[in-house]
Amino acid sequence: MAQLPRLIKSLVSVSIKSQGKNPKNKIGIATTIVQCKQCGLIFSNPQPIPENISDHYGVPPEEYWKADYFKIDGHYFKTEINTLKSLYNFKEGDKALDIGAGLGKCMIALQRAGYDVYGFEPSKPFYERAISKMGIASDKLQNTMIEDANYPNNFFDFITFGAVLEHLYDPSSSIKKAFKWLKPGGIIQIEVPSSDWLIAKILNTCYKVRGLDYVSNLSPMHEPFHLFEFSLKSFQLHSVVNQYEIVFHEYYVAQTFMPKVLDFVLVPIMRLTNKGMQLCVWLQKKE
Repeated sequence: MAQLPRLIKSLVSVSIKSQGKNPKNKIGIATTIVQCKQCGLIFSNPQPIPENISDHYGVPPEEYWKADYFKIDGHYFKTEINTLKSLYNFKEGDKALDIGAGLGKCMIALQRAGYDVYGFEPSKPFYERAISKMGIASDKLQNTMIEDANYPNNFFDFITFGAVLEHLYDPSSSIKKAFKWLKPGGIIQIEVPSSDWLIAKILNTCYKVRGLDYVSNLSPMHEPFHLFEFSLKSFQLHSVVNQYEIVFHEYYVAQTFMPKVLDFVLVPIMRLTNKGMQLCVWLQKKE
């Protein structure tokens, strides 16, 4: 997201499926993983580019998520809504936009909280299930990519990128476009994979000790691809030239993918050191 002054590592990651302990034994496509020394952004070079958009976003929801993901309870997105209301003077009917709406669960949660909610989703199967199975109004949800989406300037009070930005080929331009749609003083919430995740560091050290030129970052690569991992510094530097402020941030531990017996030690360490798997930032457009 910031300009890249130089790259501090150039390591190989096997794609398609999890590398596991012995990545050299796996069959897949290899790519180079690089990291910006200035901002901590991690990405692959070259990046995996699908032959057409359906290869990237056309995964059926039933394959991507378990059956219970189609259910929504009263706690879904509740913590985020409470954080939003602490940062922004909420009024009934404030407009919200869900970028990468998926099945529409976040749209439903925001609607229940009193927002006038819009969304768009690039995946045709997810878009169709959101309308047919989740009851999302077809006039509030578009089947489009952010590059083609169009809304009035200064229209929304709140915009969310929930587990979306890491899939976009130009995250910087996507953020800037979303800010055009946002009202002055409005809030954008972004949740992304953290480039400072403790488990990735542990696994990378294990590869290095064994003399393997592999890293765990961005692996496994499957549709839709994870193209980036972000640090807080990525957004701090991006905010300097794009007229917004980071008003809140936090790290989510999420899963460790390690033996359960190690969670007793690893989870508290991640909480204390801000090295959880996910980074959530809250950005405010300057008045």
